[in-house]
Amino acid sequence: MSANKWLATGNFFTSYKEEQRNFLTSLDRSIFLFFLVLLFVWPLFFHLSNKIMLVIDNILIAIVAVMGLNLVTGFAGLISIGHAAFVGIGAYTVASFCRVIGDTHVLVTHFWPLLILVSGFMGAVFGAIVGLPALRLKHLYLAIATLSFQMIFQWVINFMSFFNQGQTIFVGRVFWFTGKVGRRDHYVFWYFVILTVVVLLGFGIRNLLKTRYGRSLVAVRDNDRAADAMGMNPGLTKVYAFALSGFFAGVAGALHAYLYRGVGFESFTLHESISYLAMAIVGGLGTLNGSFWGPVAIKYLDLKVGALAEFAGQYLPSSMNLATALKPFTFGLVIVLFLMFEPRGISNWWRIVKSYTKLWPFRY
Repeated sequence: MSANKWLATGNFFTSYKEEQRNFLTSLDRSIFLFFLVLLFVWPLFFHLSNKIMLVIDNILIAIVAVMGLNLVTGFAGLISIGHAAFVGIGAYTVASFCRVIGDTHVLVTHFWPLLILVSGFMGAVFGAIVGLPALRLKHLYLAIATLSFQMIFQWVINFMSFFNQGQTIFVGRVFWFTGKVGRRDHYVFWYFVILTVVVLLGFGIRNLLKTRYGRSLVAVRDNDRAADAMGMNPGLTKVYAFALSGFFAGVAGALHAYLYRGVGFESFTLHESISYLAMAIVGGLGTLNGSFWGPVAIKYLDLKVGALAEFAGQYLPSSMNLATALKPFTFGLVIVLFLMFEPRGISNWWRIVKSYTKLWPFRY
């Protein structure tokens, strides 16, 4: 290895401890810290409209949800088509507290970090329950089981008066050390909160995958019988994969509820579940950075397609209803193209770029 740690190319390890580091080189660590500081600092110098900040916040929430989906589908190899229902569990946990104790109660407005954690644990409980069929079912049959949970969730929300039959349940404004978070600072405040959650959960996944529990997810995905022969418990691994996924989704749902200051049924439909799955596929299944690329790509594509449909609607007859047709068409086309030509997703492009820069200019 190069005597200068900043000029080293490639990786050379002399112990397992070195190989388990989060950052393999000093340059990796410095680049990460630079961009992390940049992400936290730029809102202090550049003021964006609430509309743009809402889009950015939605992308960050989608990243949290897709990280959970990637755990169960990408790393554990278990198909889940009801991920939006788990996100809804977290959101309606917050909404339930608001219905019972009021949306201005101190638990909702002052102890909102605790409520977000409770929502995550509720998502984990339901995730473990839905994961029980994974003890007996695989592949398409398991996908149908998760789809059934999505349908049951939608029916319960739509027909139970406690959940306002799917109509909006309002959530109060939160308080911080500086006092009540007003309307002007609402989206910027939640940007910092959600970004902090993304960083913490991202490091959590990174460290989890280095433990025996994380490696067992990959082992069960590759060959559950071989994993069983090596002393792992495939059934327990599948259940806790669903539980972990449900925890991430529950946290995302609670953040969604506080960001929008309300919970409505439309945000947790089957269409949203397919959207989350598309984000995971486009970003790259079984990769952590794919959980970041996927939501950014799909949300950006959705915005551009909407703008294109609005522009074309000015010149085409309204009877064509281009916006209704163009969005699903583009959405499906992107998924098919990635499955055909880049099944490893955008994360594979990132891997190629990193490999090139790491080895350049071939010092040894």
